Amino acid sequence: MSSPASGSTDSRSFDQLDERIRRWIWSEGWTELRDAQERAVPALIGADRDVIIAAATAAGKTEAAFLPILSNLLRDEPCIGSVLYISPLKALINDQWSRLDALCETLRIPVVGWHGDVTASRKHRFLKHPTGVLLITPESLEAMFVTRGSSLASTFGALRYIVVDELHAFIGSERGMQLQSLMHRVDRVCGRTVPRVGLSATLGDMQLAANFLRPRAARPVHIIESGSAGQELKILIKGFVEKPPRIHLEPDIEKPGLEDIVPGSTVDVANHMYRAMRGSNNLIFPNSRRQVELYADLLRRACDRDGYPNEFWPHHGSLSKDLREEAEQALKAGDKPASAVCTSTLELGIDIGAVKSVAQVGPPPSVASLRQRLGRSGRRKGEPAILRAYCIEAELQSDSDLSDRLREGLLQSIAMVNLLLRGWFEPPRAGGLHPSTLVQQILSIIAERGGVSAAELWDTLVATGPFDSFDKAAFAAILRGLGSRDLIVQEKGGLLLHGVAGERLVNHYEFYASFTSDEEYRIVAGSRQLGSLPVSRPLTPAQGIIFGGQRWRVQDVDAEKKVVFVLPDQGGAPPTFDGTGAMIHDEVRREMFRVLASAEPIVFLDAKGGELLQEARKYFAAATLATRSMFVEGGTVMLATWAGDWLNDAMVVLLRGQNMDAWNQGAIVSVKASGLDPVLGALRKIANMTPSELNDALQPIRNVENEKWDWALPDDVKLSAYASLRLDMQGAVEMARRLVSEN
Repeated sequence: MSSPASGSTDSRSFDQLDERIRRWIWSEGWTELRDAQERAVPALIGADRDVIIAAATAAGKTEAAFLPILSNLLRDEPCIGSVLYISPLKALINDQWSRLDALCETLRIPVVGWHGDVTASRKHRFLKHPTGVLLITPESLEAMFVTRGSSLASTFGALRYIVVDELHAFIGSERGMQLQSLMHRVDRVCGRTVPRVGLSATLGDMQLAANFLRPRAARPVHIIESGSAGQELKILIKGFVEKPPRIHLEPDIEKPGLEDIVPGSTVDVANHMYRAMRGSNNLIFPNSRRQVELYADLLRRACDRDGYPNEFWPHHGSLSKDLREEAEQALKAGDKPASAVCTSTLELGIDIGAVKSVAQVGPPPSVASLRQRLGRSGRRKGEPAILRAYCIEAELQSDSDLSDRLREGLLQSIAMVNLLLRGWFEPPRAGGLHPSTLVQQILSIIAERGGVSAAELWDTLVATGPFDSFDKAAFAAILRGLGSRDLIVQEKGGLLLHGVAGERLVNHYEFYASFTSDEEYRIVAGSRQLGSLPVSRPLTPAQGIIFGGQRWRVQDVDAEKKVVFVLPDQGGAPPTFDGTGAMIHDEVRREMFRVLASAEPIVFLDAKGGELLQEARKYFAAATLATRSMFVEGGTVMLATWAGDWLNDAMVVLLRGQNMDAWNQGAIVSVKASGLDPVLGALRKIANMTPSELNDALQPIRNVENEKWDWALPDDVKLSAYASLRLDMQGAVEMARRLVSEN
């Protein structure tokens, strides 16, 4: 479990723990409690308040929570209380079960994992004697409400704590709204307020996290925030210039291999990773599943070439469970070198043992994600955390895009590392409406109670629940929409029941999840399918997009069949860097501006990275971008917003509503126009738009169904929800005012 750190066991906190737990601590060879553990004991042992424990990865958060929680349960002999531990992943439940079971077995406290892979007999034993620690996902808890609603009062009658692991993974998502609703429903079933405990390594805004854990709290959430104890970090960003495949340079190669047909710069990155990481355990994060497979294959082939057993394993969500577990076991075993080439699937706290270093290929999706990934490295005492980042930039041509001239991929990586070193990371985005999850919870409560009135739903979900952003008119419109689709029906006495369609959907196991994976849209040009990609950014007819290294113009969007029809666009050479698919925060873009405006060297760049940054700074200075917010380049007007994607995407939507051909190019919004005047005219109109006009501007967006139950919602609710989650409309209006005033 945990290992010694700060805070002597000869302390008041240690003395408050049950004697059997104190004996276990001594038997484990601990000589001290860690900081978070020391502070959590007095906060949690009385089961009388909500608590958040935020600490670095591997800082002993699980023990910080459970040492006092188990001491509380041991006040009764035998144990009669219970704990509900909610995790975002089944794999985390299995990890925590193995960690807690060793301790709880000596204490005679049952620990039960509850998910689809757990046998019915084990679940039945808990239901018969609901004591100890129940480890569960939100989906399995939802299933308990739907299938066992009438018996939950006795199941949770002795519940003393709800523990939410990886709290940051829930905030701002439809799954987070589901979790908030489920915790509120547990309180109502119990007839009292059950203390909540949130555990997290990454929380950018502690008050926001507290508001999520207990909305409208009558008593402030107790926050325990523990630092990283000054762990040493070693960071290197390596720059590369794009090189063509070897077969283009040497076309007479016989039987070309993978190394001959992929870009030479990709091979260079793989070769450096191989030299730096072979022989140790590491995590390598490219920015797509396709890149995961490519780099895993290149690294595996390098092992074969040199006569070594394979040390590199792919890991992403499209792989089978067996293949993912094979990679996890190779890392966890610790007896042979093993590195995983992975997506965000290995970001959360699945136990894979200690890794020596973390590699990031291309810019990370966020500072918070980078922090989470880096927390996997340097867990052994005295070892530094090591980050290697690899950025491939375009070979500049006379018609190179602004993004390439600014070296935007490298710049974003530098900015994110700078912010990481300052201790800043993105606060989760809260405030989204998530009516999709509201639909699911309406149907779930009807199942739990065998029927319910509209007033009871309003009271449970809106008046006292987490969906308090909805007014009665919107709530009534949603209920009417569900009725029109036969998801619900109303008896003469007013009781709401499932309709035939609702009954069928609720009785299917897929109902319990509030979310679906990002659905991929097929990109089709004429009769040719170009590929597919997840599309969550706004799409409107005639809009320009970049895909597969080319510019395209959207003809139409079939939201039902998930198809985007495109034509080739003659908008000039597309940038090499077209983002990672992630939404970038305002503060990251502001830091990118600061890096360009500064002459300070970046100490964690290699020589080539330094050259590329110097090129970007020279262009930035020559174009006087430090002082110009609007300028013309060819037939394009550039709006230098240096803002995040929520604002820039909203600006594109609003400009397109003014018949301007606009693109979000990352740090800058570009508009095809003959000069500044027509763009300034459009910006003046945007600057004075009323809420009604802003709402009208959303109408052309074709891909507003992004969450699981959006199809069941009225159109105006769908649009409002999309805007609340994906766009900063008010920020775009304020930016328009600023641009007009400066020009």
